[in-house]
Amino acid sequence: MKPCARIFPLLPALIVIASSFGHYAILAAAAPQAQPPQAAPTIASDVDHDISVIEKQIVDAAEAMPEDKFNFTPESLSIPGDDYKGVRSFAVQVKHIGASNYFLWSGLTGDKVPESIKDGNGPANLKTKTEIINFLKDSFALGHKAAATLTSENIMQTVGQSKSTRLHRAEFGIAHAYNHYGQMVEYLRMNGIVPPASRQKSD
Repeated sequence: MKPCARIFPLLPALIVIASSFGHYAILAAAAPQAQPPQAAPTIASDVDHDISVIEKQIVDAAEAMPEDKFNFTPESLSIPGDDYKGVRSFAVQVKHIGASNYFLWSGLTGDKVPESIKDGNGPANLKTKTEIINFLKDSFALGHKAAATLTSENIMQTVGQSKSTRLHRAEFGIAHAYNHYGQMVEYLRMNGIVPPASRQKSD
């Protein structure tokens, strides 16, 4: 028998085997890849997540305000019957959040509050939008560092002369930031600017 005659009867079987391998290869490629197990949530990770959420909203809102509007205050609108005299400008709102973050979270990390922070209005020497936003971001970086210190064993330990607990300081920093985020939103809308978080919801 010629060599070719011996090979031809085997071709159908070879084709079936090859197609089977191809079929399984396609199934393997289409199968969902096994995901690595996620770490169990902890007090530290939960607080860190909460800080990340408000940090993004506040930083995005600060970046949305144009440089020439950064010192805006509703007092400048002279709305009949208003009572905006002496309220913080948008820039000072942002600096106030940053300064408060340092005051609240430094007690958890052991870091010193920057000497440029003299009061709740933040460093007086910061004038430009870029300077103020960088200060804000640095203060939230301290927040993440503070969150990482929290454990189930130490969250009820008191910190500083106020005798507030570590958990209270961590979470109050978040609650305080949300309060002033609401004011930043109003300032943006008074200038015809839709806050970034609201733009995403309307898409």
